[in-house]
Amino acid sequence: MNGTDKQVVWLKGEIKSPPFSSAARIEAGMLLRRLQRGESIGLPHSRPMPSIGRRCHELRIQDQDVTWRIVYRIDFDAIVIGNVFPKKTGSTPKNVIDACKSRFKRYDELIQLN
Repeated sequence: MNGTDKQVVWLKGEIKSPPFSSAARIEAGMLLRRLQRGESIGLPHSRPMPSIGRRCHELRIQDQDVTWRIVYRIDFDAIVIGNVFPKKTGSTPKNVIDACKSRFKRYDELIQLN
């Protein structure tokens, strides 16, 4: 990480092997590094998640037998991770959307206190 890279702030979840395969963990790390450096990532690796909020997206990591999702928000100074979960259906579960909204809101409140 250099002086211009954004930090990664983990509100929920982690990327480790297991449950991620080694290849999926490396791919996730490479995509997060690109985000830290300010690169914009589009489909098929990332898609916007306006249902969660402004600047919110989800990374898509295809693993051996599961597709991982990493919900993140791009802030001025950080990439904020709201959740990491295996996606098994076509749509993001409502409980994941609601939890991410709540986590990002609480994070914003804590940041404003400082």
